[in-house]
Amino acid sequence: MNHYTEPLIRLAYYYVKDRQAAEDIVQEVFIKIYHAQYKYEERGELKAFLYKVTANKSKDYLKSWTYKKVQLQNKIFPSTSRIESDEMVRKDEQTIVGEAILRLPLKHREVLIYYYFNEMKISEIAQLLFTPESTIKTRLRRGKELLKDGLKDIEWEVLLNG
Repeated sequence: MNHYTEPLIRLAYYYVKDRQAAEDIVQEVFIKIYHAQYKYEERGELKAFLYKVTANKSKDYLKSWTYKKVQLQNKIFPSTSRIESDEMVRKDEQTIVGEAILRLPLKHREVLIYYYFNEMKISEIAQLLFTPESTIKTRLRRGKELLKDGLKDIEWEVLLNG
């Protein structure tokens, strides 16, 4: 748990865009693994298995009534103060890049996350998502293009002061 908690929370966060929900999802993943540990067969890497379970739980959350209810409440009662950016996104990349990634469609976002943040190979991502490698390559390329388009109007301080 100590080794995988932060990466799994980060993964769940990139799906659900809510730190509290991401923590709850990862807690559910660990509880599920604990209760079903006698059923787990070591057929592959534990890391890949945990990522897959976390991704599936995150997708289930996005389909849940709870998520839809929270979204509806946010539309009816919008927050007047800007919620401070999540620290984990800030650690991985600057907040601007993290927010740009969160605006991408899920199918592009998840491939970028697995590839760059979890440093997985295209073949591993394809196996994890049960998707052909060519589709993963296309989503990765398109995700990069969308990210580039989303960041093209940003004046990067590091370039201005270089």
